[in-house]
Amino acid sequence: MKLGINLTLLIGETIPRPAPRLLMESLQNVEVTHSDEGYSGFQINFQVGRAGRNDLLDYQIIKNPLLKVFNRVILIIILGASAKVLMDGIITNQQFSPSLTPGGSTFTITGDDVSVMMDLEEKSVKHPTQNEAIIARVLIGNYAKYGLIPEVIAPSLRDQPTLYERIPSQQGTDLKYLKTIAERFAYVFYVTPGPTLGTNTAYWGPPQRKDKAQKALTVNMESFSNVDSISFQNNALSARAVKGSVQDRKTNKVHSLQEYSSDRPSLAAQPALAKQAYRQIQQYRETGRDTAQAGARLQAISDQSVGNVVTVTGELDTVRYGSLLKARRLVGLRGVGATYDGLYYVKSVTHKISPGEYKQNFTITRDGIGTTKRTLAI
Repeated sequence: MKLGINLTLLIGETIPRPAPRLLMESLQNVEVTHSDEGYSGFQINFQVGRAGRNDLLDYQIIKNPLLKVFNRVILIIILGASAKVLMDGIITNQQFSPSLTPGGSTFTITGDDVSVMMDLEEKSVKHPTQNEAIIARVLIGNYAKYGLIPEVIAPSLRDQPTLYERIPSQQGTDLKYLKTIAERFAYVFYVTPGPTLGTNTAYWGPPQRKDKAQKALTVNMESFSNVDSISFQNNALSARAVKGSVQDRKTNKVHSLQEYSSDRPSLAAQPALAKQAYRQIQQYRETGRDTAQAGARLQAISDQSVGNVVTVTGELDTVRYGSLLKARRLVGLRGVGATYDGLYYVKSVTHKISPGEYKQNFTITRDGIGTTKRTLAI
């Protein structure tokens, strides 16, 4: 690694321990992806070869019990004087690629964050008299062995069903159900490592778009630049208004509904949903809800549609940036002009680590063009 950046690998069945010297000397590269959709994941490549008597029957790396599937892996990055957990995950796949070239054979382990353990068993479970926030806390609490700490933000609409009204029914894995009930409010569910080593935060709530922005990504500003490449896409068909009607299940009356705005804080001076001359209009056709629930669903559909109007992809030099870019948070961008400068939501980050190099590939998004900020944190 470059001066000031070091990688620590912990690995084991339940409580990971520092990897032995053989593994660390064989490690070629690491790739870790954090995304606001699906699992976050990792891939670690090891060089394999036969070097002595212990390798006669099989490669030491391949037969090493530390690398077996469903073992736990923790990756720690030490950047300057700060240590940060980059990934806490579970090995789910192994790949062996022999080579005729000496030293060219590789053994690769791939895995996902610990939420993969919530996606193994499909269930048919009823959750009587529980609203979505209560259900989320209960399901997360079943995985305490992986250090999951629930962070559940209750929605403003609390639908506490009675036994005579309806009984929430789960058909599928705990992870899929957590995401299903989150979507009703344009919420998200994901797991991130921390706040301490060996623990993970299980977040169920709205996208975190109100936090303090991370250090700005900087383009074409000489010694201040930290972005190696960048490109932009403006999708005019992304933002959607929603309208329709619902027959209230409690009163049996039909109510017309429409939603032409987003509740999410706008990151753009010209948000597409409000400023575009034309926009897509989606018909709301769901049934079995009361008027308040239907209104919340319309708002959720509209909110979800505006997130990816402008999509920016690029590559960041970690040494020059001096920090780890966090997915699911805000970040500033400067040096590309007033149309695309400003604040963005970090949709995904892929960390690519090899000896002497550390790059971060990123995807950031927002709801339109034009900056809303004159100054950005650097």
